[in-house]
Amino acid sequence: MKEAFLHYIWKYKKFELSNLLTVKNERLIILNSGQYTQLQGPDFFNAQIEIDDQKWAGNVEIHVKSSDWYVHHHENDANYDSVILHVVWEHDADVFRLNNSSVPVLTLKDYVSTATLNSYNQLLSKKSWIFCENQIATVPNFVLKNWQERLFFERLERKASNIELLLANTEKDWESVLFCMLAKNFGLNTNGASFLAIAKKISFQIIRKECHEVENIEALLFGFAGLLNVEKEDNYFKDLKFRFFYLINKHQLDATIFENVTFFKHRPDNFPSIRLSQLANLLHTQKNLFSSIMGIKNATDIYKLFDVGVSLYWQTHFQFDHESPRKNKILSKSFIDLLIINTVVPLKFAFAKSISVEISEDLFDILNMVKPESNGIIDKFRSFGIDAENAFDTQSLLQLKNEYCNNARCLDCAVGVELLKN
Repeated sequence: MKEAFLHYIWKYKKFELSNLLTVKNERLIILNSGQYTQLQGPDFFNAQIEIDDQKWAGNVEIHVKSSDWYVHHHENDANYDSVILHVVWEHDADVFRLNNSSVPVLTLKDYVSTATLNSYNQLLSKKSWIFCENQIATVPNFVLKNWQERLFFERLERKASNIELLLANTEKDWESVLFCMLAKNFGLNTNGASFLAIAKKISFQIIRKECHEVENIEALLFGFAGLLNVEKEDNYFKDLKFRFFYLINKHQLDATIFENVTFFKHRPDNFPSIRLSQLANLLHTQKNLFSSIMGIKNATDIYKLFDVGVSLYWQTHFQFDHESPRKNKILSKSFIDLLIINTVVPLKFAFAKSISVEISEDLFDILNMVKPESNGIIDKFRSFGIDAENAFDTQSLLQLKNEYCNNARCLDCAVGVELLKN
């Protein structure tokens, strides 16, 4: 049983809705199954149910087994305190929120028809993820490795084209390009576009002038992120707000449009407040970041370069006005890995290309030292016998799936050609 199938069952109500009972024999009525989020946090948002004549509104979490609640450590995550119903295929453990209150559980397998299950199994048996999924593991290793190298450079070329657009919009200022790329990647998927827009609003010439005080950089980033729009009693908030309006007057910046950043579905360490402070601290402590990156030839030195945390205030806060236990909030190794993959290596490649310098073997060495990415595509290749040992492997496999397999370009693919030859 797959969790994705349970999402489908719940979303489209493909189960018997009458006479539902929780595992504690409480009468359950589904008034609204909620909105399927597909983001971090509970699976369905803003659901409405009725349990023994008591109406509830909140979120729904879905797992194959009840015990998966503890596998994913939801019992320690306040984001799951809003869960009003735990929907599972098999109930094997009672579950509790962070405040130790129990979560009602519905066991779906008691209400899904055999016909629905048969349809699901037939769908899976006929579905092909890629055309060569049953043969790709038979391709000689040297053929696959050579092809992966080509795929890796294809992916870098695509990323380099995006960098060239940024370069054209920043008067060919490579440090400005780096600033924009870092901002986008510090924002991750949910806030990346907003962080990039913020970076584009602030000339990097201003960052150069103001980087001697981390509070000035924070004021600019937080201000354009719209995080200083309200009134708060917090003294640090007031200081940043004063600095922000002072700086936009000093540098004649347009502050009429604010970008919207979201805290929703983020764990505290990924709050935009924390990521913006880390970015500000990086710009404050590394005055010649672009030159440093260009001179680095191995991942170990990159980890050292990005060994930064937050400013003093944010060591004891995740949000304004809410103090928390002190934590340096240093960039994690896994987060730096993302920066290496999406910022450092593409930038080094694009810069070498722009000055017509031969692409260095350092790019391979760097990514060979970075742990492989973990996502559905890489997991699927692994199930077909194609292992990824490092980030170089995962980047090439992502290019293979997205550009070749998804577009049925088998005759343009070394794997497809090799299989056809044999």
